[in-house]
Amino acid sequence: MRVLVVEDEVELAETVRDGLTREGFTVDLAHDGVDGLWLASENPHGRYDVMVLDIMLPKLSGYEICRQLRGKQVWTPILMLTAKDGEYDEADALDLGADDYLIKPFSFVVLIAHLRALIRRGAPERPAVLAAGDLTLDPAERRVQRGGAPIAVTPREFALLEYLLRHRGEAVTKTALIENVWDAHFDGDPNIVEVYIGYLRKKIDHPFGRTAIETVRGAGYRLATDGG
Repeated sequence: MRVLVVEDEVELAETVRDGLTREGFTVDLAHDGVDGLWLASENPHGRYDVMVLDIMLPKLSGYEICRQLRGKQVWTPILMLTAKDGEYDEADALDLGADDYLIKPFSFVVLIAHLRALIRRGAPERPAVLAAGDLTLDPAERRVQRGGAPIAVTPREFALLEYLLRHRGEAVTKTALIENVWDAHFDGDPNIVEVYIGYLRKKIDHPFGRTAIETVRGAGYRLATDGG
């Protein structure tokens, strides 16, 4: 398995490389963002199975590397590695297309476990901006647009649309929507889903003459892959 480690703390990077090598990985190192981006996207020796990417890097941040890679449709699994400890840092990394997050100092055993889990999961597409036709949703910017026109939505409507877009083309049950958009322990009226589906239709469909959100009788709802 080939791993790219992008870390500006040279001693830490070499320690990680040596440990991964002992575990049977082939490891390349980069100590700044520009070199890391080049290796991740242009490396003539082929793509990597997984990346370990620091956030705070010289020349180009880990955030920007992640954004550019996903923009180039490079879906290599990314583990963000950082000394910063905060829920907003983690949220930013994941919104930009990272797959996992580990805070320094970390256990090498835990790092290996995270990397193996990412490799098992593979490299499915994880675009930074979700789209179905001309309907787009940017998780990082919290922005929804239809044909370039901005659409104002509430946080709950945003979460509901994001889930539908991530599962576009699939029939999604009310139960799945409640568990992922509301709460697994939600004990209110399940018809709340229908109410919010109605709200979304009035914002992303009706004004544009579209029918992106379809009702699947007996199953739930589906967001059309072409945006309706």
